[in-house]
Amino acid sequence: MSEKIPYSQITPKRLYMSRRELLAGIPLALASSQAFAGTKLEGVKKSPYTVDEKITPYEITSKYNNYYEFGTSKDQPAKLAQKFKTSPWMVSVEGEVAKKTKYSIDDIMKLAPLEERVYRHRCVEAWSIVVPWIGYSLSEIIKRAEPGPKAKYVAFETYYNLEQMPESRFSGLQLPYVEGLRMDEAMHPLALLCVGMYGESLPNQDGAPVRLIVPWKYGYKSIKSIVKIKLVEKQPPCTWNLMQPAEYGFYSNVNPDVDHPRWSQGTERRLGDLQKRKTLMFNGYGNEVASLYAGMNLRKNY
Repeated sequence: MSEKIPYSQITPKRLYMSRRELLAGIPLALASSQAFAGTKLEGVKKSPYTVDEKITPYEITSKYNNYYEFGTSKDQPAKLAQKFKTSPWMVSVEGEVAKKTKYSIDDIMKLAPLEERVYRHRCVEAWSIVVPWIGYSLSEIIKRAEPGPKAKYVAFETYYNLEQMPESRFSGLQLPYVEGLRMDEAMHPLALLCVGMYGESLPNQDGAPVRLIVPWKYGYKSIKSIVKIKLVEKQPPCTWNLMQPAEYGFYSNVNPDVDHPRWSQGTERRLGDLQKRKTLMFNGYGNEVASLYAGMNLRKNY
């Protein structure tokens, strides 16, 4: 990929593969006004932050999604997010920082070297996947903002537009979707600012063009389609915690010893093989992140 061509102007694979549409006169400029999901990402390095496990097939992870803005059924987002416009796209970094900044998706793509990280991903509904995500540590974008002494938490906000997301009116959620991390969690190298998966840019239904991946927490903490990153002094609100505080806590660490009120969290099934397996504390990332919660009651701080 030429360094002279902005990422957002590269024709997506789903467009250039459609020969009939191109011959019918579809302008190439459409690529810069529509989602560019499926663009091959060049220069991606393998990361040491990876697990040696069987990867869940793309055909499964790209068609089985939690993205309530595009429908509450797992198969709806893949169908209803195809026309979601992710270019132009801006992400603001603001709050308790010295350098408030707005980044385009092209800026984000060049902010730090892209890495492929194969992560386990555990959903609260007791299913799991293993995905080769592409991005870099969230800390890269936070450090550049120069956090001030009052920055204790990082709040995230997703894109929301009822015209593009008409199904969201049936979601039952207070939108836009919001999430948050404690500062030390956000600065941990495992927390990933993600722009791709399986060697390509993110599909719309998987959070294009930029999302968060926090592999030791349940999947709903990994907010999709981010437009705002705000450093704040007090614990920020989180969508599912607002909706059901008895079921979804702020921390949302994978903890097999704390059951969801309506089902056990002690076991899970990996999509693609459906074999029941024991759920690991912190989703198997305990050696890396357990020290963040030393002395905390992880039943109370769920």
